Amino acid sequence: MTDELYNRAKETHKYRRLFFSLCWTHAVALERRKFKMLGWNVGYDFNDSDFEISENILQIYLDENPNEIPWEAIRYLISEANYGGRITEHPDNRVMRAYVADFFCPAALQPKFMLSTLPTYMIPEDGSLNSYRNYARDLPLSEPPEAFGQHANAEISSSLQDTDTMLVTILSMQGGASAGGSGGSRADAVMATCEGLRERLPENIDWEEVRERNDSDQSPLKVCLLQEIERYNGLLTAVRTSLQELVKGIQGFVVISKDQEEVLGSLYEGKVPASWLFAFPSIKSLSSWMPDLVERIEQLNSWAFQGIAKVFWLGGITYPTSFLTALMQASARRNMVSVDTLSWDFPVMSSDESSLAAPKEGAYVKNMILEGARWDPTGGHLTDAETMQLFAPMPIVHFKPVTKKKASEGTYQCPLYLYPIRTGSRERPSFMIWLDLKAGANDANFWTKRGTALLLSIG
Repeated sequence: MTDELYNRAKETHKYRRLFFSLCWTHAVALERRKFKMLGWNVGYDFNDSDFEISENILQIYLDENPNEIPWEAIRYLISEANYGGRITEHPDNRVMRAYVADFFCPAALQPKFMLSTLPTYMIPEDGSLNSYRNYARDLPLSEPPEAFGQHANAEISSSLQDTDTMLVTILSMQGGASAGGSGGSRADAVMATCEGLRERLPENIDWEEVRERNDSDQSPLKVCLLQEIERYNGLLTAVRTSLQELVKGIQGFVVISKDQEEVLGSLYEGKVPASWLFAFPSIKSLSSWMPDLVERIEQLNSWAFQGIAKVFWLGGITYPTSFLTALMQASARRNMVSVDTLSWDFPVMSSDESSLAAPKEGAYVKNMILEGARWDPTGGHLTDAETMQLFAPMPIVHFKPVTKKKASEGTYQCPLYLYPIRTGSRERPSFMIWLDLKAGANDANFWTKRGTALLLSIG
């Protein structure tokens, strides 16, 4: 930006204030990446061309509409057409829209317009380009999370992830070094791990027996159950075979293949082998993954032979979206309506699991986790998390099929993800569905900038 360009606008006062808003928006968009998944689902490379095009938009629209600024058009062009052109995730589009809505509004033209809840950050009084540069230079070198509309926990979470990454790298380097000099101890350690895993690995569920039980039942939930059993049986068989072959290789009965070598390395480092992660996504360590798998099989066995639980662990199945589709289809058949006429309602229960009876429609869902907020059980709405409370338990939620309704006021459309990696993978996106939750004392944009989301699993 040069002085000539800075002074070219006809509406100097309005232009300068909104120019500073644009500078702030660009800086926030770039620096928000440091919060990782609580910042953007994807770390976008916003660059100078995004800023320059948006600056041109400001200058042109202000010159052509000096008396009545077309706020909606400016906000749309900046957040959707320009910066939004780089954004691939819908939740991230909401974040950009929230920032642009906050910073490009009539109030931004008034003196001492605050850019965050902190008094340090505001649009300075009109001045030269150098005066704006000097103002920006005097701002703190390290911006607190509140400057981005974030909670202090977001910075803590990001730092913990950085530390975990560093420690994993160090341990993997040590593991590789020790493996070269102590192959026997490495093999012995992996052999002990294999034996322990084989002892704990559940047996396959008898798919044929489940199919033949109440053979006339062709309900969507029965189909979903059989598909889940088939997928989990495939996983159990793959893990069992992998362990058996690896044990034979360590004992010298067969040559260890490249795939088995990768399994051996993962087990030695306490990781879940990549070849075992095809049924459901997870970032858990091996010591946490196996107990989790056992719990999943227990729920599936209970569903198969005792009926579906009155309160269901949605995160315990491989394809939760298929389960929700089955619930919707079952409700449509029961009420003899088209599935297209139904949508979801999400009442949050104040009762605990023991006092709930099975719902007539939909399902009660437990064990969901809030990230970027907590639930206030007294007021029945979202509220800020406590310091160091990175994840908060969500009460039981009734996933209830209802006739399509308009969105309620005072709610936040909260995204539900399979696990903390919000982008998931190309094969398995992590995003599932939007839940309407009461926003409490804050508006929806507040929770959008917080990165507030529900997770089915924290690992």
